[in-house]
Amino acid sequence: MHFTSEQRLDDGVLEREFTLGEIPGILWTPGSASASAPAPLILLGHPPLGLHKMYPQLAGRARHAAADGFAAATIELPGSGDRPRWAAAEQARADLRRAVEAGEPVGDEIVDALILPLVEKAVPEWRAALDALLSLPEIGGPVGYSGGVISIGTRLAVVEPRISAAVLFAGSFIPRAMFDEARQVTIPLHVLLQWDDEGNDRQAALDLFDAFGSKEKTLHANTGGHTGVPQFAGDEAARFFTRHLS
Repeated sequence: MHFTSEQRLDDGVLEREFTLGEIPGILWTPGSASASAPAPLILLGHPPLGLHKMYPQLAGRARHAAADGFAAATIELPGSGDRPRWAAAEQARADLRRAVEAGEPVGDEIVDALILPLVEKAVPEWRAALDALLSLPEIGGPVGYSGGVISIGTRLAVVEPRISAAVLFAGSFIPRAMFDEARQVTIPLHVLLQWDDEGNDRQAALDLFDAFGSKEKTLHANTGGHTGVPQFAGDEAARFFTRHLS
């Protein structure tokens, strides 16, 4: 891990950009973080729109996490931002746009082509980033995952034993293969669902929640579209992490 820049935000949070090989990322640590009191870590998931475009939302989430004593980190997903374009993903996005614009159902073939290769590429990168982040003296366990793509969060919850709890955003298409993986998830889960999300298959999100094998799982559903998550829903997710990571 190589840090490329750093700045102290007005609330005292230290924001550092880094690279891990070819993968860009950002780490936020509370102003009070020190080697003698390492902070628990929350990995911030996001859609493949690029870190630059997602920065305001990610930084806002990170600063809220820091106020609760958590470090937060994110990485650029494969094929997005400044990373090399990925022909198969571009084709899948084009097929998705055509189906949506034509008012046609988004079939399993399109969803699989769009999501499954992303999960296969992104999850090992998240695990490598976690290796590097946990080697820093100011970062400690336990670790949580927060955000989307929900299939990435699901796979991480299955394969990464260092993740103790997850807040999953139900706002992306879900391949059918992920339902079998969901049954293997056992960590505590808090799932956020926007009931009127124009880009989300509500029934698939409900079915995925039902499939999760966790003994502790909560579904927090609110009316409104994709970007209309109310503040109290975010506050409840923060309390979830405080219970499980502090």
